[in-house]
Amino acid sequence: MSLLVQKVNHPEDLDKVFAIRKIVFVDEQNCPPELEWEFEDESIHFLATHNGQPCGACRWRKTDAGYKLERFAVLKDFRGMGVGRALIAEALSDLPEDAHYIYLNSQLDAMSLYAKFGFVAEGEQFEEAGIQHFKMVKQV
Repeated sequence: MSLLVQKVNHPEDLDKVFAIRKIVFVDEQNCPPELEWEFEDESIHFLATHNGQPCGACRWRKTDAGYKLERFAVLKDFRGMGVGRALIAEALSDLPEDAHYIYLNSQLDAMSLYAKFGFVAEGEQFEEAGIQHFKMVKQV
């Protein structure tokens, strides 16, 4: 199997990222589209491909608090193949060296995956776009 995660530098790759996110978040999870597309221009996007087939996406962006990883999406047919793990690893390795505060908002069923990368849940469970989440912060 050939799994590749690359930083997005071309508009056509960004279109693939948005297509994956639309399928996963808007179609599958019923997230409101207007909540799904925000901060795109200030984000660094990543596209995962499996044998050349787009299969996953994520992004990171700098916020007032630090560096936020978000919009992790893997198409249904490719789940359980390590795509999410590869996306997290690539996004983390792309962050600036001085990124001291790294965080994300995890859906409940993804928390164990993020925990493998040193993220720890913080604060109360909350709802975002109708889905339960926990804020998770990377311990350094």
